Amino acid sequence: MKKLLIVVAFLIVAPQVSAQQERAITTAVPFLTIAADARASGMGDMGVATSFDVYSQQWNAAKYAFATQKMGIGVSYTPYLESIVNDVSLLNANFYNKLNDRSAFAFSIRYFGLGEIELRQTFDQQATLVKPNEFALDGSYSLKLSQTFSMAVAGRFISSNLRFQDGVQDSQAANAFAVDVSGFYRSPEIAYNNFDGRWRAGFNISNLGGSIQYDEGGQENFLPTNLKFGGGFDFIFDQDNVLAINTEFNKLLVPTPRDFDGDGDIDSDDNNEYQQIGFFKGVFESFGDAPDGFGEELKEVTWALGAEYRFREAFMLRSGYFNESEEKGSRKFFTLGAGFMFKSAQIDLSYLFSTSQVRNPLENTLRFSLTFNLGEEFYND
Repeated sequence: MKKLLIVVAFLIVAPQVSAQQERAITTAVPFLTIAADARASGMGDMGVATSFDVYSQQWNAAKYAFATQKMGIGVSYTPYLESIVNDVSLLNANFYNKLNDRSAFAFSIRYFGLGEIELRQTFDQQATLVKPNEFALDGSYSLKLSQTFSMAVAGRFISSNLRFQDGVQDSQAANAFAVDVSGFYRSPEIAYNNFDGRWRAGFNISNLGGSIQYDEGGQENFLPTNLKFGGGFDFIFDQDNVLAINTEFNKLLVPTPRDFDGDGDIDSDDNNEYQQIGFFKGVFESFGDAPDGFGEELKEVTWALGAEYRFREAFMLRSGYFNESEEKGSRKFFTLGAGFMFKSAQIDLSYLFSTSQVRNPLENTLRFSLTFNLGEEFYND
């Protein structure tokens, strides 16, 4: 029963897995890859090179060095599998504080609750209620190395409590530590013929850390180590109207499952050898280990396009598109979003439309974020 429920929990939190996709890359704690705020999810799940916001911790902590106010607080709520259950959700809270014009620190927590599950060995047995959950605690420090470029490091404690007590052995959460390294470039405002403009670029190598183990003596699972990189451009038509265009690419830095013994099938022996790959070695192997060569490596890269229109920094409209190869998960969706600011408070909303035959667990889901920007203003021009 316990192992079955753990498998079910993984299927809930890992929409990229398909029974027919033997070489689709799966990881532990995939909730870390879910867009946790409504602004990013309104632009096709992207944020590595977008302009700064309170939720930069997940996407690119280096953006905090370009914060325009002393501090900020943000909370967001994402329902999960809302069309099936009503008690599975992702909660996210962020806080940043700018130390001076060049540096800032930030903290955040992401909590993924899988609701209430009844456990029983037989049909007539009294049910035991459990509430499996996962969470991550982050801390980061960002620093401007020049007026246009910053870098950041972040540390992360991850806890995945998906094991259930069965009376034979005690259950305990699986824990791991991970590190992010990120960078962000923002050009000065440039005057063109009919408008001003600003270039942006960013990268983030996230969740660098050892594997995580759910059962004593069981298999180890890779963390979702990611390489994100992207760019964008702001069309500044006047002080009231700004249109931002963004693009982002993402690759899991996790080895591809493959047929090690050459018998034409990925069996338990292949999986055992796969588990022996260390995370550091796996990061480098992930760039060239796809069995079908460079073409398959390209299929492991997801891409997204997004846009955001801002009017007087008081009203925002957003849209985006996310694409993943059909052989590597087949996540494809459009998103829409909007934001409203009143004084120091901002509310953001987003909505997702799946365009894939594989149903998205966030399909037709409305996500919410609430942000408060506080303290003195900083001018980064």
